[in-house]
Amino acid sequence: MSASPEAVIRLQGVSKVFPDVPPDTPPALDALTADVPSGQVVGLVGPDAAGKTTLMRLLAGLLLPTSGTVEVLGRAPGSPADTAGILHDVGYMPQRFGLYEDLSVIDNLHLHAELRGLEEPDRSAMFEKLLTFTSLKPFTERLAGKLSGGMKQKLGLACALLTTPRLLLLDEPGVGVDPLSRRELWKMVSDLAVGGMSVLWSTAYMDEAERCAHVLMLEQGRLVYQGPPAGFTGRVAKRVFAFTPPPGEARRMLARWQQEPDIRDALIQGSHIRVVFRDPHDGPFTRSGVDLRPAVPRLEDAYIDAVGGMDRRPSPFLPESERGGGEPGEGRG
Repeated sequence: MSASPEAVIRLQGVSKVFPDVPPDTPPALDALTADVPSGQVVGLVGPDAAGKTTLMRLLAGLLLPTSGTVEVLGRAPGSPADTAGILHDVGYMPQRFGLYEDLSVIDNLHLHAELRGLEEPDRSAMFEKLLTFTSLKPFTERLAGKLSGGMKQKLGLACALLTTPRLLLLDEPGVGVDPLSRRELWKMVSDLAVGGMSVLWSTAYMDEAERCAHVLMLEQGRLVYQGPPAGFTGRVAKRVFAFTPPPGEARRMLARWQQEPDIRDALIQGSHIRVVFRDPHDGPFTRSGVDLRPAVPRLEDAYIDAVGGMDRRPSPFLPESERGGGEPGEGRG
């Protein structure tokens, strides 16, 4: 199997089943087939337990698939013959990056450079470049444990970039980071893609996913969608509406709308209630005394719709007499 020039990653029927789990446990990954385009920031999107980290570890060569084939940069990660190639050409920043908190910023860089086989004079030149790129130059002697969450992520990114990889794997880099640092990380990674690097950014945040040029949407190990985010949001065209509830009535009205059988999702957004209908509607229109106006579809609307809709367990905000008999565990949990 050989990858097309446009695909930096190719997955063909990839499944991963971990040993020593109950026999009725679904696979961590279930028959994934996808191509990841090169030279872009591609989002690997899904909630916890969707299979994002498992896929990242397969791509980094830390795990092998139970079935199917994984190809990264035209090679099979994890094969004994390809260890050196993966180390040089793929940068991987896991969720809990291996920073030594009792070592300084510069000592962490030296340690990771040693592990990657980066020698002088290339080492010092790369340190200079990365410290400037990440704005960590004034903090080289600071212990990693004394850095803020955003600065730790920047240091982890610097360590992952030591060998100027062709593919950068980032496993939820925005978790535990303040909004400003998330924005800075995104700009840095976007600049890398503009320079020709391919980036796979794992995230549970739909706002991060919407910024990506291409997304892989996962749910419980299965591929829900692959392609540009706009192509996915198109599935809920003319189905997303909003209304303004009376003061103090938002939660009660939300609970009622969540029980309507033709509503796929409903949530409070600022001063409005946002609803996604099962079927398209021409709007604006009035229903049950509420004036509904069209709203711009979001990636989250499409995702919740694609995985079966919201959780329909009866809301505690409804009186007992008004609670329906929705199926526990449906949709959003």
